[in-house]
Amino acid sequence: MTSYRHHEWARLIGAPVDIKKHGEVIRTGIVDDAMPDSTMIWIASDDQSSRTLYEASEGFQIWVEPKQLEGTVTYRLTGKALHG
Repeated sequence: MTSYRHHEWARLIGAPVDIKKHGEVIRTGIVDDAMPDSTMIWIASDDQSSRTLYEASEGFQIWVEPKQLEGTVTYRLTGKALHG
């Protein structure tokens, strides 16, 4: 599947994302929390990194790849959430 840049970071809490800067993926992880205005996002700690804060003002971008979920919900993000 294709990944998409996402601008509404608070909608991504609990979702797997890629953090990019200058077009390069610098971290992949699960969104732990985000500011409602999408200025900052926290990626949860994992085996390789501690909980980390990223700021939009520093050029960080959030990219998501729609994934099929188990159960009755088929996709976590709708086309509107991805494309505005």
